[in-house]
Amino acid sequence: MWDVIVVGLGAMGSATTYQLSKRGLRVLGFDTHRPPHSEGSSHGHTRLTRRAIGEGPGYTPLALRSHAIWRELEAATGCELLTVTGGLVISSPTPARNDHAEDFFGNTLRAARKYGIAHDILDRTDMQRRYPQFALAEDEYAYFEPGAGFVCPERCIEVQLKLARQFGATLRTGDTLLGFETGDGGVTVRTESGTYTAERLVLTAGARLPELLGTVADNWFRVTRQVLYWFEPAHDAPSYAPEDFPVFIWESQRAAHSLYGFPALDRPAGGVKIASGNYLDSTTPDSIDRVVSEAEIRRMYEQNVAPCFPTLSSNCIQTATCMYTVTPDTRFVIDTHPESEHILLVSPCSGHGFKHSAAIGEAVAQRLVDGRSDIDLDSFALDGRFA
Repeated sequence: MWDVIVVGLGAMGSATTYQLSKRGLRVLGFDTHRPPHSEGSSHGHTRLTRRAIGEGPGYTPLALRSHAIWRELEAATGCELLTVTGGLVISSPTPARNDHAEDFFGNTLRAARKYGIAHDILDRTDMQRRYPQFALAEDEYAYFEPGAGFVCPERCIEVQLKLARQFGATLRTGDTLLGFETGDGGVTVRTESGTYTAERLVLTAGARLPELLGTVADNWFRVTRQVLYWFEPAHDAPSYAPEDFPVFIWESQRAAHSLYGFPALDRPAGGVKIASGNYLDSTTPDSIDRVVSEAEIRRMYEQNVAPCFPTLSSNCIQTATCMYTVTPDTRFVIDTHPESEHILLVSPCSGHGFKHSAAIGEAVAQRLVDGRSDIDLDSFALDGRFA
């Protein structure tokens, strides 16, 4: 019998498997694909990270600890995971769209002040001088956090799974979970390769979690299709290189949707990655449309990119799709299965989970081994939230 079986080895599963195996537990991990891969939610070369979190008060400690863990992983492996570019949150007194959280800008500022996170407030004139790439409206302003930047999701997953193996974890990739049953002694898991038993089961299956949980989780999760775009700077554009252009979240008055984005990692040839969260179109891991149409690209550029970044051209160098697993209140779910104390659900979802993943893996391992975690996870309990 295994101590813990982890199902899903993406952002949360790789972090949890690494942290559990580091503590000496016998860990067995499964994934339908072979992570890191592009079939779920943890890919696309970059994921935005910041330390002051606007989605709510329970998140900033996780972001701070994740930054520390990534630096620890870098020191242990020599692999660069976290790149600091600085980060902007741009808003106004009356933002046209707010797709993140109520008073996202205010929450961010309060978190920075509470935790002593270095930051500046920039008005439109400041922004024109420091970052001429952004075309702000008259009354827009920005929160700037020097310590923000991006992490490389594929590398983070690969490094943590490699270390997990070194600590003794067994990983079975390309092996699909067929079902699980609980009993007094633990959990029995059936996959395409066989049947396995463990004292505890951790479900970190991302977009496949709704189908694995079945009717018990009706109305808990909805999977949505996301599209990422890389647009080429115009030939006379100011620099979009990492040293000149920070990551950003923009509750823009001019765009049809809130935007987020990254610098051009391969200089102009790589393009500037920009996206907007889509919380309307439901999909499944098996039915998601991976083809991004010319009409989608044109609409993204005309409605969102051109009004905000006039020095980006309409030439879209590449696109990618991924999935958000969204809860009705956009908060994470980290809690015991309502029908079994042997199963832990870990779904840091709704499109803002990766930046917290390293700390969540550690907190989950602490909870399973010590009975409690250093960082309080109570705000992510089910607690009748979706009744």
